[in-house]
Amino acid sequence: MKITDLLCLQGIDMNGEVANKEEAIDHLVDLMVGTGNISDKLAFKKGILAREAQSTTGIGEGIAIPHAQVAAVKKPGLAVMIVKDGVDYQSLDSQPARLFFMIAAPVDGGNIHLETLARLSGMLMDNDFKENLINASDAVEFLRLIDDKENEIVKVKEETDGTNYEVLAVTACPTGIAHTFMAAESLEAKAKEMNILFKVETNGATGPKNVLTAEEISKARCIIVAADKQVEMSRFDGRPVIITKVADGINKAEELLSQAINGNVEIYHHQGDKVVSSSANEGIWRKLYTQLTDALSKILPIIIGSGALISIASLAASYNLFGIKQIYDSIWLSNSYILGITVNGMIVALFAGFIGQAIASQQGFAVALAGGAAMLLNNMYLQNMPSPGILGAIIAGFIGGYVVILLQKICRKLPECLDGIKPTVIYPIFGVMITGVLSYLISPYVGSLNQTISVFIGSMDIVYKLILGVIVGGMMSVDMGGPVNKIAYLFGIAQIVEGNFDVMAAVMAGGMVPPLAIAISTTFFRNKFTLTERKLGCQNYLKGLMFISEGTIPFVQKDPRLVTLACIVASAVAGGFSMLYNCGIRIPHGGIFVLPLIAHPFRYIVALLAGSLCGAVIYGFFKEIGEE
Repeated sequence: MKITDLLCLQGIDMNGEVANKEEAIDHLVDLMVGTGNISDKLAFKKGILAREAQSTTGIGEGIAIPHAQVAAVKKPGLAVMIVKDGVDYQSLDSQPARLFFMIAAPVDGGNIHLETLARLSGMLMDNDFKENLINASDAVEFLRLIDDKENEIVKVKEETDGTNYEVLAVTACPTGIAHTFMAAESLEAKAKEMNILFKVETNGATGPKNVLTAEEISKARCIIVAADKQVEMSRFDGRPVIITKVADGINKAEELLSQAINGNVEIYHHQGDKVVSSSANEGIWRKLYTQLTDALSKILPIIIGSGALISIASLAASYNLFGIKQIYDSIWLSNSYILGITVNGMIVALFAGFIGQAIASQQGFAVALAGGAAMLLNNMYLQNMPSPGILGAIIAGFIGGYVVILLQKICRKLPECLDGIKPTVIYPIFGVMITGVLSYLISPYVGSLNQTISVFIGSMDIVYKLILGVIVGGMMSVDMGGPVNKIAYLFGIAQIVEGNFDVMAAVMAGGMVPPLAIAISTTFFRNKFTLTERKLGCQNYLKGLMFISEGTIPFVQKDPRLVTLACIVASAVAGGFSMLYNCGIRIPHGGIFVLPLIAHPFRYIVALLAGSLCGAVIYGFFKEIGEE
């Protein structure tokens, strides 16, 4: 289905006049209703807003593509709006959006919205084409421009089929939507300028498209892998490969293609089922960090769910809700509590498994899961044996994952007739045995170390608690989602498992106050901020309360030193007060929504206010007046 098949004249506004993101969405929804594709306007708008709550669909470069796949959509369609002067849409690059495409997809429409989004993202990387659309005289010309562009793409594809490509590329991003295809289009456009025969495979949300063949790979001079997630790398073994971030595919296309053509590229040697690079582009610590954070993102929902089940049951009994004095007075509360405790007991093994999966795919998950379980054996069967906790899970996970990698290396020398039993017999059996024994043998020592840390934290006096709160709180703002931030967050989660819930409360406070500090500063120091900054600042009230720190990014980009300093101070103050007040939480996310489940919730609010005000004063007082 072509993009023009999804458009009609009634759904195109060439001269949109909106003042903000909310008005832009409302107007696009109205246009979509006018096309007859929507049966329930409110339900469709709710779907659009739910998608925006996950992350902005303002992909940058003046483009926004809000989309939703909901039951309120009768048939797939597009609505278009052009705002000549642009409007703040909270885009990824913080620039005003001028060209809007809204996608509506029915729930039984498969992946049509993702495929349409992919094609649009790719086409709109052509700046001349984008400007022609914005400056089109009317909706008829707008449709003609899109139709001509689609026909051009089809023609180029037909002409290049069967060509021996000089350079190949693979693009992929975690969500598999906009940036995957923006990188592909950027590389394609630059390759065309440089007269390079080029082909790119996209690993999007709907799966790999334009897949590279074995013949193409064998004949290519170089392969560029611009990816922020795992892609199939074994096919590139023995070939020159450049491994880089997907953002480099967008912003450094010419540099990557020049490097590929000049021949100064190292040969890639595949190890196991994961990306293993001999290039200096990816050091060992970067790999370990990526593997650990990948596993953390997978275990987080499990910890949140189990913590919520336990906390709700405990809260109901603590406040004698519905006449319940003890958890076991109610079958529902007792089941909630027992289920939460049961899931909580699986966290060490599961976290280890997810780390193994990040290293060596499915075989790594199975082997590392067994290693995580083996870490708990001494604790289960021997009295007074300390639990290895999250520390044990991390160690078992890396042991399990790299044991599988080692087995894969060893098994390369086996006859090809045994290839079928390697992943189903050899890797699981020998991997589980080796990892299980190693994990079991070291678990007492890991448990002792983990207990020493957790007991020290649990028995600290008020001064040390204050210092710890200041440290972990401040770490949350040092690099906003970077390694230091992740270490603090992982430490907080580890202490949840050990029963030191106050550490996690301090960590969450440290993550909530940076957006709040900026919001307060833009409110009380209005004369120092532009209109756009004040609008972004107001949005940070909600983001801060929800423990979403990305609202600070536009401000950090404009004044990194001052904003980072203000945020660190705010986080450190909030974290310190939280620990000082003995606030505690079993749930590592949720912000204000889990406030009733926090120990001493009113004290926690005071801690948040104290940190936010300190950061706001520092930022507002030292900030230079911005230009409109």
